[in-house]
Amino acid sequence: MKDQEIIEKLKKVISEYVDDVSVLEKVSMDAHLTKDLDVNSASIIDIVLDVEEAFDIEIDDESIGQMETIGSCVEVLRKNLVLA
Repeated sequence: MKDQEIIEKLKKVISEYVDDVSVLEKVSMDAHLTKDLDVNSASIIDIVLDVEEAFDIEIDDESIGQMETIGSCVEVLRKNLVLA
């Protein structure tokens, strides 16, 4: 799966947790989930669960802690997709 495909699928999952979906249209790899996209920090676990389901993978606790930006999420997903 290419990075752009991962990003599009990731944005679809994240869109459920942002108040202003339009911010996802121009999202960059260094966009921070809580600071730039205004995702509630309590929703991060829900996002991870939804991402695991959407990509049919399991993300370990250490990797969850690394998922702070769109770019870091893509990196974690890419790694887990290779392992799957």
